[in-house]
Amino acid sequence: MGQKIHPFGFRLGVTEAHRSRWYAPKAIYGELLVEDQKIREYLDRRLNRNPGRPHAAVASVEIERTREELVVLIRTARPGVVIGPKGAEVERMTEELMLMTGRKVSMKILEIKNPDMNAQLVAANVAEQLSRRSSFRRVVKMRAEGVMQNGAKGVKIQISGRLGGAEMSRTLDVRLGSLPLSTLQANIDYGFEEARTTAGRLGVKVWIYKGEYEAQDDETTSKAAGARVASRGRR
Repeated sequence: MGQKIHPFGFRLGVTEAHRSRWYAPKAIYGELLVEDQKIREYLDRRLNRNPGRPHAAVASVEIERTREELVVLIRTARPGVVIGPKGAEVERMTEELMLMTGRKVSMKILEIKNPDMNAQLVAANVAEQLSRRSSFRRVVKMRAEGVMQNGAKGVKIQISGRLGGAEMSRTLDVRLGSLPLSTLQANIDYGFEEARTTAGRLGVKVWIYKGEYEAQDDETTSKAAGARVASRGRR
């Protein structure tokens, strides 16, 4: 029997940071935890699942709290949609969150430069195409190849449910490259989304292997050192 483990939870506290960063005494911890979940559900409903406005491609919502202020960091591939014309959308959401929580709220929008390397956005894209009744084999294969072309070292996309409207549910997956799930130093991004079809819901899971954390840190350091040498040369 397979013992599956969440790739993010497995690395939490070792190589990954928490998505809610705050400390609270035992008496109000549960209340703040529920509040975090409500904030995430509200933003997901407002930005990703609102039929009246374009999809904002929000991958994750991070929450930081101080004694007086609540900071919400939204990571999105379409910051313009989240911000709205002249920042009107952000202001409206901030006001609604302040009414919901009764606290001072500030929002920060962080842009995702390469959406094809974000597992949650890839899963959402596959789910959207499945909802439009596209050929599931073609969709999964094309998205996996697209991820590899954007610099991933490995990818796995798995879809489960009544594929193609079949009577019995089944699972289909496509794997390209390497995917060391048991290696803590491996930077593996994981995303999950549901596709709503006429035959029922289909689950979409995506794993993307981006390389090892140490190697990426060394690469960033060497790039920064190169930039410093170049700037000295220009002087």
